[in-house]
This record gives sequence, C-alpha cells and structure tokens, in this order.
Amino acid sequence: MRPILFCLALLITSPALACGPDTDCVIGDRTYRLYVPDGIAGPMGALVYAHGYRGSASGAMRNAGLRALADDLGMALIALKSADDDWDLAHRPNAPDQPEAREYDYVAAVIDDVALQIDLDRARLIATGFSAGGMMTWTLACGMSGTFVGFVPMSGTFWAPVPGTCSTPPASIVHIHGTDDGVVPMGGRAIGPTRQGDVPTALAMYRDFGQFTETGTVTAPGGMTCIQSDNADGRVLDLCTFPGGHDFSTVRMRHAIARIFDR
Repeated sequence: MRPILFCLALLITSPALACGPDTDCVIGDRTYRLYVPDGIAGPMGALVYAHGYRGSASGAMRNAGLRALADDLGMALIALKSADDDWDLAHRPNAPDQPEAREYDYVAAVIDDVALQIDLDRARLIATGFSAGGMMTWTLACGMSGTFVGFVPMSGTFWAPVPGTCSTPPASIVHIHGTDDGVVPMGGRAIGPTRQGDVPTALAMYRDFGQFTETGTVTAPGGMTCIQSDNADGRVLDLCTFPGGHDFSTVRMRHAIARIFDR
C-alpha cells in the first residue's frame, strides 16, 4: 500500500479517533464520551463519571473543572450516558418494584471499549457521579466493586429501600453531601411512588458489611468535615459533609480521590 493511502486507512480505522469528548462513542444502543489528557506515557487510570437526572455525557464533558481534574491526575475521563433521563436502578420512580439495577453490563462494556482505544490501567478506575449519578455510583459500589479501586458518590445514594447487603466485596467509598441539600436531602425525600434513600442508613449498612471502624474526623478542602473509617483490608468508608446545598465541586472530589489512592 502506498504511504499516503496507508495513513488514510489508519485515520479511518483507528478506534482512538472514532469518538472523544465532542463525539459519542457507541456501545450497542447506548453511548458514552471519552476525554484523554495529552502527554501521558504508559497506562493511565480513569474517572468513570455518571451524570445527574436528565444530564448527559456531553454536558459532563463541557465541565471544564472535570476535564482539568483529569489532566491534573493524569487520568482519562469517561462520561457515561443513561439510556433515558435517568439510570436504570432498583426502585427508581419509573419502576418502583424493580428489585435490581440494570446498568452493570453497560458499564462493563464501556470499560472494555475504552481499553481498546487507550492503554487503560484497570487497577486505577474510580467511579463517581453527582445527584442521580451519586445513586448510580453507590449501585456500582454494591454490585460491581471489583471493577474499581474506589467510589466517590456525591449528593445521592440508593433509591429506598436501601439494600440490606451488597453482592460484591467491600470497597473504598468516600461519600460527599451538603448538610442543607434540599434536592437530595441526607434523609431523602419522596419522588413519585418511591423515595430517595437515607444516607446514614446506606453508610451504616456498608459499615457493617465491610466491617469498617471509625478512626477520626478531619477537615478537608471545600469546607468539608470528614468522618473517616477503615477496615482490616485497608479500605476506607468516609462521610464528608459541607455546609451547603446541592453543590458539585471538583475540589471536594479531588480530596476523595486522594484519600482512596493514598490507601
């Protein structure tokens, strides 16, 4: 093949050029978006981000703070996209009697697809999300913990009722929440035929499940106070609260990620 034609063929067929932060990556009938920082040599980890209710992967990619955080950490940013307005989770408002989440296969397929496009370090994957994306993050922590090194749910937990246990081993979780959040209060609120879960109940369940022991309280960036716990396996379970409402902050997220990786 002539050199020019060969280069053109590479441009057409290279999976790394198939999608990105401004173009959907297609997985079956679902999509996601991918941002890869420049100048990273060797394998890189990734932040796997779940958007809020009626959000989008494209909206996540327009968040300059998220992309800057990925740059600073030297990690890819994978923005998931719900099939409809919200994630297909247990007891969600549109299916209050549905006992199980139906997002695990999608997330696994996204990670496998990303691994075809970049040199992905699967030992450095962090799942995170805000609001309804925080609910998605707790769900992944409970049913898909082996895929990620840790989880950072922000301003959201399970739909009620909070499960009594989890199906995959205990992981590291740093939960972030505003004490004056009126959209997703710490105690939850009714949404149609169901209710947002109670954060203290979710944390108590996971504390018992993972045999976590409280180790102290620290102040953290973003005005947070963090009650820290750990277990014999070196996992962490922290509740980080701040005096505010339904507020997203990459400063707070950065602290949570550092706490997980420092372990």
